[in-house]
Amino acid sequence: MVKLVYFAWVRERIGKPEEELDLPTSVVTAGDLIEHLRGLGEEYENALQFPQAIRVAINQEHVEHDEPIAGAGEIGLFPPMTGG
Repeated sequence: MVKLVYFAWVRERIGKPEEELDLPTSVVTAGDLIEHLRGLGEEYENALQFPQAIRVAINQEHVEHDEPIAGAGEIGLFPPMTGG
């Protein structure tokens, strides 16, 4: 079981701020997680339609999509960050 936390428009499109999911063993990396979530329904597909743009944080530390997620207590999904 892993806790997923959604931020900004990812949260709005999925329709919930967080959830806990049991992930299949085929979900090994942050990128695998995004692809798995896209298959959970239209709201996930809409939120994650451009997976390369989604930022991922494991235990509050930003990681690349090829980062293994084994042992993660919390995984955050963010839209691209802008600012200035």
